[in-house]
Amino acid sequence: MANINIDSVKERIFDAIVIGSGISGGWAAKEFTGRGLKTLLLERGRDVRHIMDYPTTSKMPWEFEHRNELPLAIREANPVVSRCYAFHEETEHFFVKDTEHPYIQEKPFDWIRGYQVGGKSLLWARQTQRWSDFDFEGPARDGFAVDWPIRYKDIAPWYSYVEKFAGISGNLDGIPELPDGEFLPAFPLNTVEDYFSKHVKANYQNRHVISARCAHLSKPQPVHFQQGRGQCQNRTLCQRGCPFGGYFSSNSSTIPWAQKTGKLTLRPHSVVESIIYDEQKGKATGVRVIDANTRQAVEYYARVIFVNASAINTNIILLNSKSSRFQNGFGNDSGTLGKYIAFHNYTANVGAEVEGFKDMTVDGRNPAGGGYIPRFRNVYKQETNFLRGYASGFSAARYSNTDAWGVGSDLKNKLKKPELSGWYVGSHMMGESIPKETNYVKLDDKEKDAWGVPLLRFNVDYDDNDEKMKLDYLEQISEMFASAGFKNIRKHVSVGKAPGLDIHEMGGARMGHDPKTSVLNKWNQVHSCPNVFITDGACMTSTGTQNPSLTYMALTARAANHAVDEINKGNI
Repeated sequence: MANINIDSVKERIFDAIVIGSGISGGWAAKEFTGRGLKTLLLERGRDVRHIMDYPTTSKMPWEFEHRNELPLAIREANPVVSRCYAFHEETEHFFVKDTEHPYIQEKPFDWIRGYQVGGKSLLWARQTQRWSDFDFEGPARDGFAVDWPIRYKDIAPWYSYVEKFAGISGNLDGIPELPDGEFLPAFPLNTVEDYFSKHVKANYQNRHVISARCAHLSKPQPVHFQQGRGQCQNRTLCQRGCPFGGYFSSNSSTIPWAQKTGKLTLRPHSVVESIIYDEQKGKATGVRVIDANTRQAVEYYARVIFVNASAINTNIILLNSKSSRFQNGFGNDSGTLGKYIAFHNYTANVGAEVEGFKDMTVDGRNPAGGGYIPRFRNVYKQETNFLRGYASGFSAARYSNTDAWGVGSDLKNKLKKPELSGWYVGSHMMGESIPKETNYVKLDDKEKDAWGVPLLRFNVDYDDNDEKMKLDYLEQISEMFASAGFKNIRKHVSVGKAPGLDIHEMGGARMGHDPKTSVLNKWNQVHSCPNVFITDGACMTSTGTQNPSLTYMALTARAANHAVDEINKGNI
C-alpha cells in the first residue's frame, strides 16, 4: 500500500502548475511546455475541445428552438449574466449561470464568467491594443495607486512575440499613445467611418479614428497554419467558437500547441481551493484541488505555480490560501490583496444619423467592429477636471428596412423589396477607472460554495471621477459628430448599470516596486514567495483605456520565460 501511495504522489508532481486555461493561462502552458517543463493545466470547468465542442458554430437561425432568444424563465433565473451582450441561445453553454455560482454584492457588480477550458477566450470581443508609457507612467504622474515597476520597453518585445503567434490585424498608425504592433492586414473602415477618420485628422490635434485592431487572421502566416488555424471568414459568429480558428483563443491556439509537445497534462473539473505553502522551505509547493464532480480533495505539486484563474477568481484563491506565514491571504504582507479593484467604464454612448453617402452601402461583415478612437484626454498634460481618460469605439452602418404590413401577394411583394435606411453612426465609451482601496473584494466569513470555498463579497463602485469623465465623453464625441455634419445626435447614459459588464475587471494583486504597497514584483512574482506568479488581470496596477487581453498575454509570456530561466539558474 505504501508503494501505491508513493506512486500516486509521483503522478501528481510536475515542473509547473498553471491555474486557469483562459487567455493568460493558455499562454503560460504554451511557454512552459515549449521550454521542456512538465506542466499541469488546471481548469475548474468542463473540457471544450476546438471544433468538436462548439455545438452551435454552424447552426442556421431556424435551427435554434427560440431563434437565438432565451426563454423568459432562463433570463429571470439569471439576472446578472442575462445583462451580458453575448448571452444568447447560441452561447449560453459557455456562460456561468447565476444560481450555480453565487456571490455576495455589497454593492452591485455584474460578474460575468465562463468556466470551461479556454475560459472567456471563447467569448472575448478580440480587441487588441498595446499600452504605451503614457499608461505605465500614469499612476506616478497623476498620483494614484502605485508606480508600475515596468515600462513600455520592458514589455514591447513580448507584445511583438505574442502578436506574431496570435495573429493581430491592424494598421501602422504611428500614434505614440497607441504603439504599433506586428500586424496582419487591417479590416478596412467603411465609407462613412473613413470619412469621419479623415475629418477628425484634418480638424483635431492628437485625435485619431483608426481601424480597430483585433485578434483575427485576415491573412494567416505559416505559424498560424502550423497551429491548425485558417483565415477568418468574416462570419461574425465568433462567440459560438470558430471552427476555422479564425480568431485567437486558448482552444484553437496555445493549448493545442502545448499539447503537441507531450509535456502538458490538462485537468478540467478542478476547482483550486488554495495554494500550499511549506513553512520550512519558505516557498509554495503545490495546490489543493477540489474535484468539481466528486468533491474529493487532491493535491498537486510543482516548483513553480502560475495563477491565471481570471482576476477575481485569482483573488479568491489567494485570499483563501492562508497559513501561519500568510494569515491574511497568500502573499498579503502589504495588506493590499483584494483591494484596488478597477474596471472600465462603459456607461455612455452617442449615436447620430448621417446625410448623404446614399450611393454606398456595406458589403460583408467586419469582425473588427469598425473604428477605434484612442484616448485623447489628459495624455500629454492634465487638461480636465478628472484624472486619466477614455477610448471609444466608432462604427457606421446602413440597415435593411422591410415593410411587413399587409397580407397575401401585397405582403410578398413588399418582402421582396427591402429598402436601405440612411447611415447611422455610433460610439461607446471605455473609460479608465482609478484603482481605490475602497474598491475591494473579500471572502465571506460564513457562506461557502458547493466546493467548500468561501463566497466572495464585492464592494466595487463608480466614483466622481467616473461621472466627470462620462460627461466629458458625451460632450466631446457629440461635438466631433456635429463638426462632421452628423445629425440628430443622441446622447445615452446607462442609468443603473453596475460595474462588471465591461468584463475588464482588474487588480487585487497589483504589481509594484515596494512589498509594503503591492503583491507582485516587476516579473509578476509574489514578493514574499518568488515561485508563485500572477499574470492575469489581478496583477494590474492600473487599467489604461485599452482592451486588456493583449497585455495579459504579453505579461504572461514574459513572466513564464523568466520563471524558466530562474529554474535553470537554481533560483526557484
